[in-house]
Amino acid sequence: MKNFALIGAAGYVAPRHMKAIKDTGNRLVAALDKSDSVGVIDSYFPNAEFFTEFERFDRHLDKLRRSNNSKQVDCVAIASPNYLHDAHVRFALRSHADAICEKPLVLNPWNIDGLQDIERDSGRRVSTILQLRLHPAVIELKEMVAATKGDHKFDVDLTYITARGNWYFRSWKGEEKKSGGIATNIGVHFYDMLHYVFGDVRQNIVHLNTPGKAAGYLEYENARVRWFLSVDIDDVPEGKRAVGQRTYRSITVDGSELDLSTGFTDLHTRSYEEILAGRGFGLDESRVAIETVAYIRNASVASPSGDYHPFLQL
Repeated sequence: MKNFALIGAAGYVAPRHMKAIKDTGNRLVAALDKSDSVGVIDSYFPNAEFFTEFERFDRHLDKLRRSNNSKQVDCVAIASPNYLHDAHVRFALRSHADAICEKPLVLNPWNIDGLQDIERDSGRRVSTILQLRLHPAVIELKEMVAATKGDHKFDVDLTYITARGNWYFRSWKGEEKKSGGIATNIGVHFYDMLHYVFGDVRQNIVHLNTPGKAAGYLEYENARVRWFLSVDIDDVPEGKRAVGQRTYRSITVDGSELDLSTGFTDLHTRSYEEILAGRGFGLDESRVAIETVAYIRNASVASPSGDYHPFLQL
């Protein structure tokens, strides 16, 4: 049994990490978040120590380690805001613990280089949650693409709309310097999946990049991809909105829909199982997706931004 600490315990994705820790037979001994709305911990690890101040959390983990306490932390799970991931991974490694970090691992590719240096010096390991790589439909698609042996270029259309209210733009998620922008915040795991399935990036063109939506064209070794991301409720197809649906996701490959509607429930647990078995995705596996979103964030828009809608123009 391994002992875990969790940074970002009040966040949206934190319960998935708590569940994964419990489902893999491990325990959460300490958690940190500046918000104290963390009652969900009671459903998983009610005896975990909880801190709202980083300094006290740091001191607690250090005392456990120095006293060789049976609860000294082996691994730190990181579900904090995106811009803090780099610092919190560094903290985990300096605390003589492995790190399991939510997407995006970091905001810029050069941050990966620094983490590799610390990982090497500390002897500890950094793993990241790239859960789509473990989805059965993605595994099947990857096998199909591999079977073509590069003789076929697939045409892919990716549309992901997850409507967010006004709060989104008032929070850190609406600040590009903190979230990395929309492509980083809600799209990075899709770009990782595309690279994982279709190979290295050959071309990256940005057609639209605003705080609430982005679109562009990506060419990989084995695919041409048109993509659109949005947090605007008006981009959800009218028929879906009429029945109260606030999320719309569509990925077609040569006109056939890639079904990701099921199989999501336990992907964090599956990720933890792989990581704990020594088969997790490390720093290098994250690099291409981080390079992709960093380029999108800083690229010049290749077409007028205007009124851009995926079903009309993409």
